[in-house]
Amino acid sequence: MDLELTGRTAVVTGASRGIGLAVAEALTAEGVQVVGGARTITPELEKASVAAIAVDLSTPEGATRLIDGALTELDGIDILVNNVGAGDADLLGLGGFLDVTDDQWRKLFDLNLFSAVWATRAALPSLLQRRGSIVNISSIFARTPTPGPIGYSEAKAALTALGKRLSDEFGPRGVRVNTVSPGVVGSPLWRGPDSFGANVAAAQGVSHAELLESLGDIFNIASGRITEPHEVAALITFLVSEKSANIVGADFVIDGGTIKTA
Repeated sequence: MDLELTGRTAVVTGASRGIGLAVAEALTAEGVQVVGGARTITPELEKASVAAIAVDLSTPEGATRLIDGALTELDGIDILVNNVGAGDADLLGLGGFLDVTDDQWRKLFDLNLFSAVWATRAALPSLLQRRGSIVNISSIFARTPTPGPIGYSEAKAALTALGKRLSDEFGPRGVRVNTVSPGVVGSPLWRGPDSFGANVAAAQGVSHAELLESLGDIFNIASGRITEPHEVAALITFLVSEKSANIVGADFVIDGGTIKTA
């Protein structure tokens, strides 16, 4: 299927690895000019973008600098993918509500919610002019909070609500806003050597490899396996194309059948 994306422009946040990198690669393969933002620029991101900008997206200054840099590079933005999120392993603790400090709450909300607020605010004038598209990457754990990390599910729930608000306000003005909510994804968050996944394995007294092998059972995933980043990227690529022109304000779950409710 030709998604008719050749010549379009896009900004992808958190684009150096995982879902963000997969999105940058998928959009580039469709002929989109991609500017990727991340705290650390990887060779893979440099290859998958026309410009890679090193920014801290958990700050308003970082998000604004990314959008300003993209506008300079691209002369306009057609697509914004607010992907940056989760957090470093030290933020994603396994303790309970009473173990979590205000600082962790703030950091998780800054990265998982306010990064999208700041980037969207900066990009909207161009997106309105070009009748563009926004996709926010939330999580199924916005619907079914896990025991930890405290603050992550709550921030993602707010991000999902933000997508509804934005779609209602800006859909009539030509900007489509949708949300994608993955389940467990085979990204560095779970597979990295010093990752949240590694910490969970240590807490359970199993090897990291054993934990990864058992995730399908742990989360009762109907397909029997976790989702891969390129599968999420394929959905996002479709959603920002004109093939989905009347999909507005939707929240798409891609979780292998983890959520059992309608």
